[in-house]
This record gives sequence, structure tokens and C-alpha cells, in this order.
Amino acid sequence: MKLRIGILTAPNIRWEKGERNGKPTFILHDVRIGIGFHWDRKQTQEFAGELTILRNPNGTQTAVNTIDLEDYITSVISSEMSANSPIELLKAHAVISRSWAVRQCTKRSAPSADFESGGHIGFDLCADDHCQRYEGLRSIHPRAEEAVAETRGQVLTYKGELCDTRFYKCCGGRTEIFSTCWEDKDMPYLQSVTCPYCERAVERLRKGEQAILDCLQAYDRETIDCHDWQISYTANELQNILMEKTGIDFGPIRALRPLKRGASGRICQLEIEGDKRTERICKELKIRRALSRTCLYSSWFDVEQQGDVFVFKGHGWGHGVGMCQLGAAEMALEGFSAQDILSYYYPNTDITQR
Repeated sequence: MKLRIGILTAPNIRWEKGERNGKPTFILHDVRIGIGFHWDRKQTQEFAGELTILRNPNGTQTAVNTIDLEDYITSVISSEMSANSPIELLKAHAVISRSWAVRQCTKRSAPSADFESGGHIGFDLCADDHCQRYEGLRSIHPRAEEAVAETRGQVLTYKGELCDTRFYKCCGGRTEIFSTCWEDKDMPYLQSVTCPYCERAVERLRKGEQAILDCLQAYDRETIDCHDWQISYTANELQNILMEKTGIDFGPIRALRPLKRGASGRICQLEIEGDKRTERICKELKIRRALSRTCLYSSWFDVEQQGDVFVFKGHGWGHGVGMCQLGAAEMALEGFSAQDILSYYYPNTDITQR
């Protein structure tokens, strides 16, 4: 199975030919990763497979990499986590990353130059966190290749149907249900489960233990306090952020009221009261984006008003649905198998050979 991955869009794509192990590659400059999140930055990346430059109606260009599914998965599990992770974590990640990619691609019509899939035009998946991190050859390690070889063609299913295998960095103690974050529906295998493992992983990170550091990309190590976190804004700062991110002038902020929470405690309906107007924001990611110049770690938070200051005390990093990557890393370090990890975060599912 071949996939077309949109790597970056820019006024002009800067690229050059490369070579690795006697095989041709291509190198792209100024590839932006973590778009809109707190780790947003640019990298130079190298890719196998084919490069196509699409010319968009607005005059920009998009670099698209056509790559075999299994080669794509090898890069994804080396980009989402570190390829130095325990083999059982990498095997579990290979299964869910393959499942998610195949499921997304089976939703669309036959490939053409103008099909649209998940908001993407001209390619199947993007290379950033909107879909799955795909950073080409830069982080691939023999251990990742071994994990993909051992799970080749394996996907996660529920009653014979491909699973929607979401994942994120750290649940903060409890995973979330699908409807808190996306459509108003839920899947039997994406339920809220208690997760003590990510807290233990974060404790290892705080102590600087190499075993858990080896599971993370260097830029993810910048965010070690992700199980429990705190951030503060003055009412004026919050007003300006909301104006910048939503276009709404609330005036000085009076109160933030959670109206509805998901199973983990993540807010999915938030009422914002200002001097000028009161509005509701719904769904987890919209709330996170509205309340930060980048994006809050999660929508699982409480707010305390201390005079003119709003103090956010929160838990977790990401939407919380499906596999907690730090929790899964800790499970692997504690000796759990890939099957154990998948059964824990996606209960009542099966590993199926495609």
C-alpha cells in the first residue's frame, strides 16, 4: 500500500537530492513541526520514496512524499516517540499507527490529484500532529525497523472493524472518551480508563532517568511537567489572548465556567464571561487553542481567580483519547507486552493480520 504524505506547504519549496545506504533520497528544508502547539519549530528532514511538488491555487507549493505503508510506519514510530524506546512500546505503536493510517485512507475515494481527505487536498495524510508525526529518515533506528517487521500488516480491530486508534502524549491519570473531543459519538474500545503509569513515567523524567528519557524525542523532553501543570494570566492578558485566538472582544474577563466535562475531567463546554459579552466554546481542542497563544496542554483543568489573576491548574498533555504514550512507555519499561498495552488502552480489541 502506498501513501501520499503532505510534508510542508510554502511559497517555494527548498529541497535537494540526497543519498543514504546507496539509495536516493531527498532533503527538505524549513519543515515546520508542532504547528500551532508549544513545540512549534522548523527542521531539515530527509526522506525516502518519491517527491512531488504540487502547485496550489493560492500560489503556494506543497511537498508530497509517496511512500510504502510499512516504511511510513517505521518513520512514524521513530518520530512520535524515540526509536530508542523499549521494543514492546514500538510494536504497540506500530500497530495503532498502521491501524489509524489504513482507516483514514479507506475513508476516501480512489486516489487522484484533487481528492480531499481529512481536510487535506492532494494527499492522504499530513506529516504533523494533525495526523501523525512523520519526520522521514532523521530518527529511524534498527529497533524501529525490528518492531515494524515483527508486526508487519497487523492492525487493531473491534468485531472485525478497523479501530480509530487515537493517541497522545500524557493522559494525566485518566483517559477520555471520543465524544468529548470530536463527533457526538463514542466507540466501545475508546472508553475512559484509569492510568497510573504516566505519573510514574513523569516521576522518572523529573529524576532524569535515562530509560524514560530514551523514549522521547529531544523536543518532547522540554515538557516534563505534563502530568500536573499550572499557568496564570491576568484578566487583561486573557482578554487579549481570547481576542487574538477567537476574534471576540469579551472585554475584561470576569469568569470562566466549565459547563460540561468528559469522563476524565476534560472540559468540553466552557462559558466565558466578559464585561462586553458571554460566549460558550465547545470541544476540547477549541478550548485549548482559545485559552493560549499556542495551545494549553489539555482541557482538563480547574480555574481559580486570585484577584485579577486567573490560575489554571491542569492535568495531562493532549486530548486523552486512546493510548497514553508516556503511560505505554512506562508499561513497557515495567515489562508489559505490546498486547498488554493495546488491551489496556483499547479494551476488547483484537490484533488482526491484514
